[in-house]
This record gives sequence, structure tokens and C-alpha cells, in this order.
Amino acid sequence: MVDILNAVLTDGLSAVEAACAEALGHGVHSADVVLNILARQREPAAPANIMTPAALTLRHAPIADCARYDNLRRTI
Repeated sequence: MVDILNAVLTDGLSAVEAACAEALGHGVHSADVVLNILARQREPAAPANIMTPAALTLRHAPIADCARYDNLRRTI
């Protein structure tokens, strides 16, 4: 119960109330379930952009060639 009340500070009363209603609608009354519902409703943080160094840039695109695999299988 304390964990759910603490979630009001970060997620707001209306979001916690909706999460509790959803959990009760599924017949579950666990704080872990309510916190999981709240976590799934949060906006995920945007991933950081990583600049690729020039030395790691792809020069030749790989070619999907399944025949190479078949040739390996024949030699074994």
C-alpha cells in the first residue's frame, strides 16, 4: 500500500487511480501489479544519439548469400 501511495508523488493521483482500477478489473490487488501498470504507461526516455567514427563506417555492404552456407555444408 505504501508503494502505491508513493507512486502518487511521481505519477499523479489520476494515473495511480486508473492503474488501481485496471488491476482490480483483472481481479488482482497486488502493489507490484499496480506499479507495473504505471511503469508501462510512462513515456520511455529517448535513446542517446551516438556518432559513429569515420573509421567504423561501413565501406562495402554485406551481401546476403545463402549459397555460401550451402557450400560449407557440402564440405562437411
